[in-house]
Amino acid sequence: MVPEQQAREESRAQAAPPASGPVPPSALEPRGRALADRYLPQGHALIQGNRCALLHDGAEAFPAMLEAIRGARRTVRLCTYMFYDDAVGRLFGRALAEVARRGVDVQVLYDAVGNWMVPGRFYQGLRDEGVDVRPFKPLSFRWLWSFIRRDHRKLLAVDGEVAFVGGLNVAAQWAPKGEGGGWRDDVLRVEGPAARALERSFQASWRFHFGRCRRYRRLRALLARRAARRVPGLDEAALMVLSNRRSIHRAYLHAIQRARRSVRIAAAYFVPDRRLVRALEEAASRGVEVELLLNGKSDHPLVQLCARAFYQRLLGAGIRIYEWCGANLHCKTAVVDGVWGTIGSFNLERTSLWLNHEVNVVFADAGLGQALERRFAQDAGACRRVDPAQWPRRPLWQKVLERVLYRFRRMI
Repeated sequence: MVPEQQAREESRAQAAPPASGPVPPSALEPRGRALADRYLPQGHALIQGNRCALLHDGAEAFPAMLEAIRGARRTVRLCTYMFYDDAVGRLFGRALAEVARRGVDVQVLYDAVGNWMVPGRFYQGLRDEGVDVRPFKPLSFRWLWSFIRRDHRKLLAVDGEVAFVGGLNVAAQWAPKGEGGGWRDDVLRVEGPAARALERSFQASWRFHFGRCRRYRRLRALLARRAARRVPGLDEAALMVLSNRRSIHRAYLHAIQRARRSVRIAAAYFVPDRRLVRALEEAASRGVEVELLLNGKSDHPLVQLCARAFYQRLLGAGIRIYEWCGANLHCKTAVVDGVWGTIGSFNLERTSLWLNHEVNVVFADAGLGQALERRFAQDAGACRRVDPAQWPRRPLWQKVLERVLYRFRRMI
């Protein structure tokens, strides 16, 4: 089976969910149907009846994630690009081991490249406690494709009832600033049928790499029975779970092309393709307020320099660019007109679009959209705005380096 077959399997998993969760746009109430028709791409199931909360940085996300793990009754599914043997990783490891000893079925998938410096004894200790922890595509120099195609998802699903998706890894960089971290990031907590869809996305990948098992079939049957019951008291937020990277890219384009008032994107790594640049320019030419929040000092300086090669063109189109002045910006969020938004692991650069496994949640909901807009405004206030008049006056060597890296942008 080839990677394209896995993508099709994951697409089928999200396209054929339980009957009571996903609904066609026509089944939504009028306001939700109007938003879905305008901003959400066709061909994907909408999942309604979810309660969502936007969590900022590890200071808010880590406690909520740990609380969900410790309260698990049946299953814990964790997929993360980085799972380090540091203070945060050990804290999560103890929580996972604790619930595994109680008989909870715990599966952890971490990326072998993202954790190549982590000693194997850390993961072996978790296995000894009953945690089924496995690497995604261990390094093999015999197969170059296995080296460059990585699992970049950040996903936690507990009991098929609550899930967390965003850009945050299990590592100390996301700890509060006073504790050695301070990286800026966002996570969406989802409670309801969409949490089951996120768990199914995890299981599709797990089955592809490690095969089926009788225990999984029993859990799948249990989740299918639970999916037939609506969870009372939840809001009617309509979500799409997209685990196909090209579907995520199309969702971005679809929403930007239909923007009327504003487009606000916070991107940790920004090396957009021509279609996205053109969509942003056309939106600005229609009078849409387009703002980008990018890194002022990145942990990947070559990507940052390549991103700056786009600045002159974007600034010339009337797009505002803010550079984050704090610790590393790691967000992957966007909000359009205060009603459409997306949060997940997908970066607006080449490896996310062509190589990595990603997962994003896309929504059309005024409450979530306004929460993202408020956070964007707060973050922009802590940034340095790029001055269109001063930008062309930067040193010549910077311009030359940016243009050279731009020529090799497909390799960065």
